[in-house]
Parts: sequence; C-alpha cells; structure tokens
Amino acid sequence: MHPFEDNHKKSVADLVSENHILAGVLHYFGISFFQHETHSLEEACQAHKVNPAQVIAALEDWASRKEPTKEELYLHPIELVVGYLKKKHRYFVRQALPFLSSMVDGIELATGHKNLMTDLRLMFPLFVDDFIHHIHEEEDTLFRRIDLLQDIDAAVLPLAEAIQVFTLPSIAIMASDHEAHDDEMEGIRKLTNDYQIPVSATVSLKVLFHELQQLEKELKIHAKIENELLFPKAIELEKEVKRKITLQIKSN
Repeated sequence: MHPFEDNHKKSVADLVSENHILAGVLHYFGISFFQHETHSLEEACQAHKVNPAQVIAALEDWASRKEPTKEELYLHPIELVVGYLKKKHRYFVRQALPFLSSMVDGIELATGHKNLMTDLRLMFPLFVDDFIHHIHEEEDTLFRRIDLLQDIDAAVLPLAEAIQVFTLPSIAIMASDHEAHDDEMEGIRKLTNDYQIPVSATVSLKVLFHELQQLEKELKIHAKIENELLFPKAIELEKEVKRKITLQIKSN
C-alpha cells in the first residue's frame, strides 16, 4: 500500500494542511477542497466520481516536478527559452489563476475576515484581467518579434519585409517597458499584509494566502528569466540580424 493511502480516510482539511499541493490537485479534478474540508479524501472523490488513486498519482507527479534553473535555461537557444515561457503562460492562465479565482469566489469566511474576502473579490479579478492582457501583449509583440528575427536570420523573410521589422520599437525599448510592469501583485500583497496568515485563519484561508504567495514567487522568477535571460538574448539576436541586413543592403 502506498504511504499516502494510509491517510485516505483522513479529512480533506487535514490532508491539505499537511500538503497544500493537494488543494490544487483536487481543483484539477474538479473538486473544490474548501467544499469538502470535513469529508475524507475518499468521500470527496466519490462525490465527484473521481478515482482516489488518480488523485494520489497526480499528487506525486506534481510534487516531483522541477523547474529548470536560470543557469540551465541560459544554455538553451532562444527559441527553447520562449517555448518554456509560453508553457508557463499556459500554466498561469489554465491552472494557477482559475484555481485561485475559485478560492477567492468560493471560500466563505467568518465575520472577522469577511472584509478581506470582499476586497479580494474586487481586486483579484482586476489583477487577473491585467495579467492575462500582459501575457497576450507579450506573446503578440516580443515573442512574435523574436520569431520574425529568426526568420530573417534564416533568410526566410524577403528583404523588404525584413527592413519593415526594424521600423518597429526596438527590443531594448520593450525591455524597459517590461521592467516597469514587474510588480503585478503589489495591491494584493498589501491587502493581505504581505501574506501574513491571521492566527484565527481557517484551513481555507491559509491555503489561499499560501497559494497567492506562491504565485507571486513564480511571477517574480518568471519576470527575472525574461529580464535577465530572454531580453538580453533577444537584444543580441536583433543586433546580429540588423548587422546582416545592413551588409545585405550595402551589397545590393
């Protein structure tokens, strides 16, 4: 018997307290942990027609995932760095943000914390909208520019179209604009008093604060990879491609 299976009769609240990753795993399977805190894992799974063994397997998989370091990414060509960042964008949009939104919308707290949840329900959707807009803008401008530069470098793009690419704002300007938008979660951090968990907090509130803080940590790492790795690589690519285009124009 797997060691986690020894606990499958314990309440969801106890299991999530021991391992916050389980809350996200349950959400992945369509189970809101905060609606089943007093139920056992087995009961919560049965209510949603989910096999507990699948939840346990997913929990193991999620717990064993390891993100590449900035140093490891540095060794990869720029297209693989972009691919990694796009994958993280999908994770934020499809998994992290919906999970947090479900908690912000669904967790019901006692009187002492109702004002906090009311404010979060106003602020968090605004953050989500701004962040998703930022992701789309980044993919439509920076990532698209990198694709075009690589096409120019590979002589796939005609010279006339290649020249037009350099009439757009440079990647260095994009980098400067990007750094100005790095602290997307400042308002939420202030609202939650730097994610300090109140003494009287319920399991649900503890998980919410923990997941908000984890998201901010991930966003900071994500921004650091973009600012310290992707943009320098992209700027160098742009310089090299511009040099080649300049030589090509002179030779014509």
